Amino acid sequence: MALHLSAHPALKDERLRAHFVVQEWSLQAADEIGLAVVATTMTIVAMFVPVSFMGGIAGQYFRQFGLTVAIAVTFSLLVARLITPLLAAYFLRARQHRVEGQSVIMGRYLHMLEWSLRNRFVTLALGALILLGSIMIAGSLQYGFLPTNDLSRSVLLIELPPGSTIADTAATSDRITALLKERPEVRSVYAVGGAAGANGLSVTAGEVRKTTIVIDLVARSNRSHDQKAFERGMRAALSAIPDMRYSFGNGGGGREFTLILSGPNGAPVEQAALALEREARQKVAALANVVSTAALARPEIRIVPRLEEAADLGISGAQIAEAARIATIGDVSAHLAKFSAIDRQVPIRVQVDERARSDLSTLDMLRIKAKNGTTVPLATVADTGFGEGPTTIERYDRRRRVAIEADLVGSTPLGEAIEQVMALPSARNLPAGVTIARFGDSEIMEEVFSSFSRAIAAGVLMVLAVLVLLFADVMQPITIIISMPLSIGGAFLALLLTGNAINLSVIIGFLMLMGIVTKNAILLVDFAIVEMARGVKRTQALIEAGRKRAQPVIMTTAAMTAGMVPSALGIGDGGAFRSPMAIALIGGLLASTFLSLVFVPAAFTIMDDVGRILSSNLSRLIGPKGRNEFDGDEPT
Repeated sequence: MALHLSAHPALKDERLRAHFVVQEWSLQAADEIGLAVVATTMTIVAMFVPVSFMGGIAGQYFRQFGLTVAIAVTFSLLVARLITPLLAAYFLRARQHRVEGQSVIMGRYLHMLEWSLRNRFVTLALGALILLGSIMIAGSLQYGFLPTNDLSRSVLLIELPPGSTIADTAATSDRITALLKERPEVRSVYAVGGAAGANGLSVTAGEVRKTTIVIDLVARSNRSHDQKAFERGMRAALSAIPDMRYSFGNGGGGREFTLILSGPNGAPVEQAALALEREARQKVAALANVVSTAALARPEIRIVPRLEEAADLGISGAQIAEAARIATIGDVSAHLAKFSAIDRQVPIRVQVDERARSDLSTLDMLRIKAKNGTTVPLATVADTGFGEGPTTIERYDRRRRVAIEADLVGSTPLGEAIEQVMALPSARNLPAGVTIARFGDSEIMEEVFSSFSRAIAAGVLMVLAVLVLLFADVMQPITIIISMPLSIGGAFLALLLTGNAINLSVIIGFLMLMGIVTKNAILLVDFAIVEMARGVKRTQALIEAGRKRAQPVIMTTAAMTAGMVPSALGIGDGGAFRSPMAIALIGGLLASTFLSLVFVPAAFTIMDDVGRILSSNLSRLIGPKGRNEFDGDEPT
């Protein structure tokens, strides 16, 4: 009869002992990195929570993002402290590992670490030079609002000259729709006649000469050209259509580039806008289809009262205006006669035939009631004629305004285009009282950068407070904070090598980077503090920290970098938005991993010495000297 091995008593005892060994190892591993895991999680939460409370339009981009990350990493802490040790205890098996020699890479790293500890001030000076180089690299980068992204949808805004009818607008829309349907990239076309250019898709009464055309393209994988190339190809065909303004919106109906000139008087503002428009069109290659929104003159019929004759007859200007209004557009609804149908009343509007409006003699014969009860023709008290007037009067902060709008050429960053326009002579020498303000994407971009800097500052202070509470120390958390700027250089260098600008996507990457890179310093500092508390000398504790924690630091960095590679390649729809963020993260993670392993131990020794000096001189103010100088409950 065959004997099963699992039934052998000795084998059962051996497996039971191995199971207890694995459980003990799991508990030890959880305890060894317990503080480091908690500190890493809390620093990420402290960095992302302030961003969630950013105000304005910028806050709409970060509020859900920050809260989601903070809650997610909090749950990951519970998993790491509770579930992961449990799974390790029951699924891992105890094995006899061979003790192998030190690898070549580890040997070189430890040699470099020993040199940095012996020459700690030189090491920190090199770190300062790296930080200075990072700032110089940042100065050479362009900045913008959003990266050039292929949304497979274009918004085309059409504007006809003043005086155009709804029939002219419909004919132009049909002509453009036919041109678009000939393109193989176009899947569908949707035109909205009478849409206002301000928001793209809303219908505004009276704007019969404006049209918004929404163009849905086939998926990016089925097209040989991206969205920007498609829009560039359509400009030549659209420019051939006479008497028409056109522009491609940024997805929300607005233009990619918008600056506003405003002032107390309309004439200087329009003159400055026309001069700036002309120079931008001729000298700024980053912009295409530059136009100003200065009100175009529209044809109109002018009725000028002759005040003396009108006064003699007892006719007021209001009577003249009312007669002209009723004849051309009809009376107000409250004064109209009603036709009673079965279930409703239909207003009866009476007005002069539209074809008769071009004949001034028709208007001259309009009858107006005088004070003596007789009626006189309009020509008796007023002069009629054709003239021109503005279509609209726009104001910005109660000042007359004119916008300069344009499309960005290719992947040109918005910040670069703004700098080129602001450097033009007409922008540097504005008339008295005329100012330039950012609007649209450029205004949001400025708000995002300013709000982000304040949120980062608040996040760093919260991280420092959290680390001080967790480590019960003031100086070593500063060591961890010092590691954060070391990652910026790698991110800037990666952006420079790949030709990307600093934009909203990159800012999100920087935010994630600030929360992630502290893990390297926390792992090293926590291990060194624990070893020093056990009586190990500081230098040896730091070398052991590098030896024991270098592998998990590199493993986590390699895992995150590998996860970011598909996003960095910009694969799939919307990949252009994720790519700069992933590139900045990869560069920052690689730089922070290498620099933290070398610079953090050197900074640790300096901050430890500073803490000892402050502790000895100000012991009455800041308490006992430190955890390694305690023996039990009393200081040695």
